[in-house]
Amino acid sequence: MAGSSGLHFVRAAYRHGIVTRGRLARDTWAALRFRLFGSTDAATAKVRARMGAYVEGREVREMRRLAPTVLAGVLPRLYPQMLELAYEHQDAGRPIFICTAASQDMASALSYILGFDGAIGSRSEVRDGVYTGREGGLFAYREGKAQAVRELAAAEGIDLAASYAYSDSESDLPMLRAVGNPVAVNPDTALTRVARDAGWEVLHVDRLHRRLKVAAALVAAAAGGAGHSVLRRGTAADSATRRRARSIRRS
Repeated sequence: MAGSSGLHFVRAAYRHGIVTRGRLARDTWAALRFRLFGSTDAATAKVRARMGAYVEGREVREMRRLAPTVLAGVLPRLYPQMLELAYEHQDAGRPIFICTAASQDMASALSYILGFDGAIGSRSEVRDGVYTGREGGLFAYREGKAQAVRELAAAEGIDLAASYAYSDSESDLPMLRAVGNPVAVNPDTALTRVARDAGWEVLHVDRLHRRLKVAAALVAAAAGGAGHSVLRRGTAADSATRRRARSIRRS
């Protein structure tokens, strides 16, 4: 997707009185920085801690009710080209999964709506139907995401050597290296360098559309308004046939 899902969650949380206007403004600024400069481990750790604080003491059913509002912001930002590639894989008999650092509940909801085969997300600890604010398993980021993919493959009988993984971020290198067919999509600078040196396939999709969204975010910020997107870039361990990938490649 263009950008990431986190700010849509924070906006929904603000509308439901879970976060303050000041917190929304700070997260919006962080989102703009993420959009322009990409993610860092330190920034991602801070986001993870904030998300834990947001849900601490909240009932699971209360947070799940945010899903329609969050998905209403996320769905229009999905790259149509990548959905086509994912469905081509599915039609060829390859199961497709979303793999993201966002919550497992949100990843599962998006997977269901898109007709995917499943999702890997980050889990939070729940006791008696209430979030504790602590992690409840692997944080699906960097090596944690790769480990989650390996565990899924073992459970589902998936051959990772014959599998594909797609990402736009250097932080997903462990996941990309865990499969036989890694593909960089609209990659950041660091991932571009690694993909080039390793001879990986690189796709560029919807580039003009993305530039226009960044320009709009900058104009809004300059006017004292809100920018766009935070947290992790949505990453799908779904994919595309080589034939289709070549038809979309821009460089």
